[in-house]
Amino acid sequence: MAKKKTIISYDNLSPELLEAFRQRYPNGYHNEMIKVELPSGTSYYAVTLDTADAVYLVKVNVKIDTKIKDENEEKEFFNSLSNDNDEDGATSSRGDNDDKDEDMGGFRTTSIDELTEEI
Repeated sequence: MAKKKTIISYDNLSPELLEAFRQRYPNGYHNEMIKVELPSGTSYYAVTLDTADAVYLVKVNVKIDTKIKDENEEKEFFNSLSNDNDEDGATSSRGDNDDKDEDMGGFRTTSIDELTEEI
């Protein structure tokens, strides 16, 4: 006899299935997710859950992190500003005593230009 196949939302799991889910994924399921794309163009993420009598495709809520994208956009923006200043012939704000450390209570001050050169 073939197992029945069912799609179910995580929010609608019975207590027994929820316990089976927790046993199957004790350390989380982030590496086990699959993206299911529908003909309508929408998609959802799910993980599988096998039981003795059925195979479940459990829909899970996923929050897509866009922070990395935003940081890259910010870097590109600020790099474009610094490139615009360089092209306009703007001079650096660094003084003649760039090689000296200023006394800031035991802290060394470093300009942004020095930091980016070190990276």
